Amino acid sequence: MKKSKLYDIAGVALMAAVICVCAFVTIPVTVPFTLQTFGVFLALTSLGAAKGTASVALYVLIGAVGVPVFSGFRGGIAVVTGPTGGYITGFFLICLTYFIAEKMKARKTGLVIALAAGLILCYALGTLWFYRVSLSGGGEAGIAHILAVCVFPFIIPDALKLAAAVLAGGKIKKILSKTEKS
Repeated sequence: MKKSKLYDIAGVALMAAVICVCAFVTIPVTVPFTLQTFGVFLALTSLGAAKGTASVALYVLIGAVGVPVFSGFRGGIAVVTGPTGGYITGFFLICLTYFIAEKMKARKTGLVIALAAGLILCYALGTLWFYRVSLSGGGEAGIAHILAVCVFPFIIPDALKLAAAVLAGGKIKKILSKTEKS
């Protein structure tokens, strides 16, 4: 196996592990939040769209088969198809917008905008998914209530996570490119 392929596989696995660890880090506030999205942003900004998406896919696959890597040490297909599964699935929308920006050869600002747009799409999918699952389970939560609980409290923390991941990801990317050349 070529050295570069080995580095790619190791990078994808390492970033999947980082996302797992980030999902366990919970900040206890009124609505607790994790660093999961930070991990997704970091995978993309440090590895690029293709390998970053592979890391996200590996993370979701590991969790879907039952390994407790999702927030709250949960795992299994029930989490992915449950009320918050739309937010997990929405990670792929973040990957998609980043991929499109990379293909368009966007500069750093464009990549940051792509991550933010992907996050908005992730919120939208997650909210609609939560609403649908809530209704099918006999719940009566309205969109305004779901937004108040599932989106609004996370906007500022997610913006901070995005900024931190862009800074850290850029540094990691430089280190990885130097390592691959040596």
